[in-house]
Amino acid sequence: MKKTLLALSVITITFTSCKTETDPFLVQNQNIGLLTDSTEVKDLKVIFANDSIISPIAGDEFTGTLNTIDIYEKGGKHLLSLTPNQSLDSTATISSIKIKDPRFKTEKGITINSTFKDIKSNYTITKIQNSFRSISVFVKESDVFFLIDKNELPAEFRFDISKTVEEANIPESAKIKHFMVGW
Repeated sequence: MKKTLLALSVITITFTSCKTETDPFLVQNQNIGLLTDSTEVKDLKVIFANDSIISPIAGDEFTGTLNTIDIYEKGGKHLLSLTPNQSLDSTATISSIKIKDPRFKTEKGITINSTFKDIKSNYTITKIQNSFRSISVFVKESDVFFLIDKNELPAEFRFDISKTVEEANIPESAKIKHFMVGW
């Protein structure tokens, strides 16, 4: 009897100690904390039960654009901006996520407080895309891409969106403005 109780105690302790909690701020290819690439809009109220969800207003379907859903902590700190793949559809999945809070980090430790040097040191850069206000840096190892404000670039790259930006044109000290995950 004592051996049975001892065995049951060891098994119980083993199973309860093996339970792993999901890091709510870890950004991976298929998930960001409890948010996954198959999460539907209707599930956001459960996932972010302790946070504030700012959704599009009914009637916005006539704007012709996908509407962003913003997630804020109860204290007002902006955490994420989510874009569903279908406007105003509760069964739509999330197609892209903009990371706004510095606590979110990639598996390699990159946050919005990181620099271009950190990106280069941890990832293989596959493409740099020039846009109106920022450049997007795409990497091979992840679905994450990083946005760097054009004010971080030399003057000749700030105003010409047709100009090709190369790795060598971006200062290592250039700060990440946001990073995004596209599913």
